[in-house]
Amino acid sequence: MQAIQLAAGDAFRDVGMSSVAESPPLPAESLSGYREAGRAWVAVDDHDDPVGFVVADVMDGAVHIEQVSVHPAHARQRIGAMLLDHVAGWAARRGLPALTLITFRGVPWNAPYYERLGFRELAQAELTPGLAALWAAAPGAGRRGGGSERVCMRRDVPPDTRPGADAKP
Repeated sequence: MQAIQLAAGDAFRDVGMSSVAESPPLPAESLSGYREAGRAWVAVDDHDDPVGFVVADVMDGAVHIEQVSVHPAHARQRIGAMLLDHVAGWAARRGLPALTLITFRGVPWNAPYYERLGFRELAQAELTPGLAALWAAAPGAGRRGGGSERVCMRRDVPPDTRPGADAKP
C-alpha cells in the first residue's frame, strides 16, 4: 500500500506541489493497525495485485477517510470511486451517517473529484471537533489561493435499508 501511495502522490509534482509528492507514506505499522481494525480496503487487479486502497477512522460519529490512493497505472477506472462506495456501504451498515475527508481544494483529482462523487465542502461552523483539529493541523489549512489550500468535505450516507438491516444482534 505504501508503494501505491508514493506512486499516486508523484502526480502532485505536476501541479507544483513537490512537498506533497515527497511526503512519506503512511507507516507500515499504521496500515497494519487499520487492517487489523477492519478499516482498510484494497482493490486488486486481475492478477490479485493491489492497485488502490482506502483506510478510514470512525471519528465524531462519521467515517473519516484518512487516505485513499490508486496507482497511476490504474487511474481513470473508477477504482477510487468504488473504494469510497464500499466504505459508504460499510458506514451505512454501522449506522454511521457520513464520510468525511480533508483534501486540497484546487487539485483536480482532489476536491473537484470528490464533489463529483457526492462530497460537499464544509463551512468552518460545520466542522466536528475531531475534524476541526485534523484540519487545523494539516499543512495549508485555511490558506487562501493556489491548489494547496486544504478543505474538509462530507458525503452523506443513506441508511442501510436492506431487510433486517436494523436488527440488532
